This record gives sequence, structure tokens and C-alpha cells, in this order.
Amino acid sequence: MLLDDVKTVVGGALQISSRVQQMDAAAPLLGAVPELDSIAVVNLITALEEHFGIAVADDEIGASTFETLGSLTQFIERKLSG
Repeated sequence: MLLDDVKTVVGGALQISSRVQQMDAAAPLLGAVPELDSIAVVNLITALEEHFGIAVADDEIGASTFETLGSLTQFIERKLSG
């Protein structure tokens, strides 16, 4: 399931693997996970690009992308199907 893959990448990039495995799609990220600061967002995007074999342009992402695990998963799903 794509959500599980996203959780694995988020957990690894932010070094919160055990916490993120307990989260569901509705779990808030931006503003709720202290480890997700501006530098971590850049690292997370890079990790997602490498893991899923996608390219993310700067103008494709905004705060809403990182609002929840579900919104981030939906973004990845659109990238993979596009």
C-alpha cells in the first residue's frame, strides 16, 4: 500500500520511524511533527524522489501537500500516475 511506503520514507527521512508507523492517513504533519522543519521538508522531498523515482518541481508543492500523511500520499499517487 502506498501509504505504508510513504510512512517508511517519512520515518526514515525525519528519523521518527517508530512514531510514524503509529500514524494513519489523517495524521497531521506540518506544524504537528516538530522534526518537520523547512530543512527537513527539503530532505523529505529528496528522499521521496529517490524512493519513488519521481521528480518534484518547486512550484508543485505547498504547505497543503504536507498537511497530513494522506495529503502527502495523494501527492505521490498523482506523481506516479502522471
